[in-house]
Amino acid sequence: MRFGDPETQPVMLRLQSDLVDLVEAAIDGRLHETQAQWDPRPSLGVVLAARPYPESPVTGEVITGLDAVPADAKVFHAGTALDAQGRVISAGGRVLCVAALGDSVSDAQRRAYAGVEAIHWASEFHRGDIGWRAIERERA
Repeated sequence: MRFGDPETQPVMLRLQSDLVDLVEAAIDGRLHETQAQWDPRPSLGVVLAARPYPESPVTGEVITGLDAVPADAKVFHAGTALDAQGRVISAGGRVLCVAALGDSVSDAQRRAYAGVEAIHWASEFHRGDIGWRAIERERA
């Protein structure tokens, strides 16, 4: 796994230990003395991108609905900025990632997509099938 934004963000929701403590232990050569604590629930993240990502995406569009995302979802900003009026605007290709924990992968998916549905801007797009393989394994 690469330690990039969309791969890491759902995993970080599960980390219950202090990340700084773990990084400092690694730097000091003491990582073997520590034990990371993890939330056992599955997590899932959905990236919201700006069209026509991955080509040159549209930027500068006002993003609405961030305050309407349910409390059980977390929004990670990647390609956002504030405009002169203090509004959140798109400023890159992969703009946001909405991630959530759940009692199952299906539940985490439902919670993440509920957050996705609250957020809007003109050129936004996202995949609607994130987690489907894991959900199929869950049902088997």
